[in-house]
Amino acid sequence: MTKEEWYTQLFEHLGNSKFRSSFHLKQKDIDYIKEKGLKTIREHAMDFIAKREAPAVIPNDGKQTPTKGHPVFIAQHATATCCRECIRKWHKIQPGRDLSQIQQEYLVDVIMTWIQQELDSYGVEE
Repeated sequence: MTKEEWYTQLFEHLGNSKFRSSFHLKQKDIDYIKEKGLKTIREHAMDFIAKREAPAVIPNDGKQTPTKGHPVFIAQHATATCCRECIRKWHKIQPGRDLSQIQQEYLVDVIMTWIQQELDSYGVEE
């Protein structure tokens, strides 16, 4: 399966989830993205994934990602990259071991793809 095929399937399944599809960027999130730029938002996503999702053991797993306060947090819930259990279920990455750099980059790419789709749906050019 190619990356494009996987992403098409993944985002179709996420879109069919009542919970996952309920998340959308609000105007303040869009304004923040426009102010900071997508490069900075990607850096934030990389930092959040590295600190909150990458460790093998996360004491507060399932509660480490807020549901508001940053566009990446919203995207993490929309893309099921918010905790190791969701990552296991939706992305087939097993918990109990540190995420590799490639796995972290994949999760960030999924987050940023969702953010770009949201911006496109609102007609926002970055």
